[in-house]
Amino acid sequence: MKATNSIYTGMPTTIFEVMSQLARESGSINLGQGFPDVDGPLDIRQKAADELISGYNQYPPMMGLPVLRQAVADANKRFYDLDIDPANEVVVTSGATEAISDCLTALIEEGDEVILIEPLYDCYLPLAKRAGATVKSIRIVPPKWQIDRAELEAVFSDRTKLIVLNDPHNPAGKVYSDEEKGWIAELLEKYDAYAVCDEVYEHITFDGLPHKPLMAFDGMRERCLRIGSAGKTFSLTGWKIGYITGSKELLDPVAKAHQFSTFTTAPNLQEAIALGLNKDNSYYEELSSDLQSKRDRLAAGLRDVGFEVIDSQGSYFLTTDVTDLCAKKGLPLDDAAFCQTITEQAGVTAVPVSAFYIEDENHAAAPKQFVRFCFCKKESVLDEAIQRLKNWAVQ
Repeated sequence: MKATNSIYTGMPTTIFEVMSQLARESGSINLGQGFPDVDGPLDIRQKAADELISGYNQYPPMMGLPVLRQAVADANKRFYDLDIDPANEVVVTSGATEAISDCLTALIEEGDEVILIEPLYDCYLPLAKRAGATVKSIRIVPPKWQIDRAELEAVFSDRTKLIVLNDPHNPAGKVYSDEEKGWIAELLEKYDAYAVCDEVYEHITFDGLPHKPLMAFDGMRERCLRIGSAGKTFSLTGWKIGYITGSKELLDPVAKAHQFSTFTTAPNLQEAIALGLNKDNSYYEELSSDLQSKRDRLAAGLRDVGFEVIDSQGSYFLTTDVTDLCAKKGLPLDDAAFCQTITEQAGVTAVPVSAFYIEDENHAAAPKQFVRFCFCKKESVLDEAIQRLKNWAVQ
């Protein structure tokens, strides 16, 4: 039999599904996979239900419903002072992962160099390689997760086509500083390259820290494709509604990639997300403050257990160092084994951060002392998880 595609053949199941399946089998509290345990605003869900019954249920426009593209453009203006043409500079996709795939497929030619920042969301690497890219990477290192400017400059070259920038960052919970984004902007101009900006957690930042898209920096309007997610903004991850914003010239090939991928997405959900994006600022402020409170609740509890908790500036996640806890419990310093152990023995599931690194002969081994917890859960669930971990830690 002829070989199947080398990128996907034999690729292991994503760590999120592996750990979630283990959590289901063991009855563990799942703080691994990043999805809320409550649904989003009732008025948005009601709008989707009403549109399903009385609205339009045939193919919507390939670029997305005009009402949602207008809402995306309005949100860009309201939050970031970006002037976006809704007719030509917004594409609605079936989730942010499809949006990432469309952007990489549309921009990359065989042999182009693509820069990824480790730790990285798991879809970036296979999608970039499947598009034909030669992948180069740099690492941000805890606890500060800062870019090393010299390392950043070293991975850029005349062959660089684009960098993928996840801001706020999963799993680090990092919001890139203006200085770091300024360095990236300088290098994109110097080497005539692009940025695919995964900003699905754009409205989930903490401690008054604002999110400023790379697209809003001088000279970046024509070089950035900015990806947003209704799933994260409205706690409706199962709906899979994403949107890409970019210049008409840059977005045109991306729209073609979308056309031959999913073509379009459910019109009733698009109508409902348009309603959501037009909510007043109080909704977005409450989203951030509610998750900040849950971050603080989980962080305090994990510290009481013995985890070293690394600061989270945004997203759904806390990264923790388990070195001291492993030593106390006589466990090997192996994040994957640790996550399996607490799932089976404590009844709480986390995700090993080593799963967010590139593993091949050209890259250093991933660190093995960090695990990621998700805090976008009910307070009662977080409290129960903390108590289970405390009980396990003293056994």
